[in-house]
Amino acid sequence: MRWYIVQAFSGYEKQVQRSLTDRINRSDFAESFGDVLVPTEEVVEMKDGKKRKSERKFFPGYVLIQMDMNDNTWHIVKDCPRIMGFVGGTPETPAPITQVEADRILNRLNQTETDPRPKTLFEPGEELLVIDGPFTDFKGLVEKVDYEKSKLHLTVNVFNRPTQVELEFSKVEKLD
Repeated sequence: MRWYIVQAFSGYEKQVQRSLTDRINRSDFAESFGDVLVPTEEVVEMKDGKKRKSERKFFPGYVLIQMDMNDNTWHIVKDCPRIMGFVGGTPETPAPITQVEADRILNRLNQTETDPRPKTLFEPGEELLVIDGPFTDFKGLVEKVDYEKSKLHLTVNVFNRPTQVELEFSKVEKLD
């Protein structure tokens, strides 16, 4: 069995996963299919001083399918509602992804189960806008990031003097 990627309507990935799994189980070719996955990762964000975990798709609009490709299995997948088609190859003969690519995606899935990522990533030297607290509407430069506590050390100019402040992730936003 090889891994294939199908493009689904954005926002319907989980529904496509459920309906595809249902179609596979009702078909005579269930043994030709392996896993059907929506690549997601667990992210952590701070809200109201509490850590909240949520799920984020890291390939929005795509679903991974492990299968033996033949005419019958191709039709089961292609005729599933809200699937636009396979990614790679031609519409009639889709190309599987390499095992190295599949392993990289599967390892990322396994990694996020044990070590959730922060919802937003910040880098030292990045300019942010303070959106809450006494420094609202001030711009600041990131000096240090503490992902354990979900806090940032920013340098903000107050009366033309650089001032160090420590803020939670939820009190700042990235500038476009």
